Amino acid sequence: MIDTVYVVETTLSGELNEAEIGHWSQSIIDTGLVSCVNIERITSIYRWEGKIQSNPEWKIQLFTTAESKEKAILKIKSEHSYDLPKILCWPTESTKEYSDWVKGE
Repeated sequence: MIDTVYVVETTLSGELNEAEIGHWSQSIIDTGLVSCVNIERITSIYRWEGKIQSNPEWKIQLFTTAESKEKAILKIKSEHSYDLPKILCWPTESTKEYSDWVKGE
């Protein structure tokens, strides 16, 4: 059977080191709002204030439930260092077993 898990995605500054990203990830896990955090180094190329930018960043994907996603988004917004953080959220299909684990955690 297929079930739904929500993915909330943001980016954090590439100037942060792996330990700082780990601490940020652990703090959101500790809230109980998300069950899993995936982190990955990326390069973002974007237009900001009329200029093309290219910067290293950390892509952060958080896995949560429908009930917790809004609170997880509010936590990201309250702690984010960017003036305009990228925050995306979408439902995704998962196995029932994985969804049950996300819900149970």
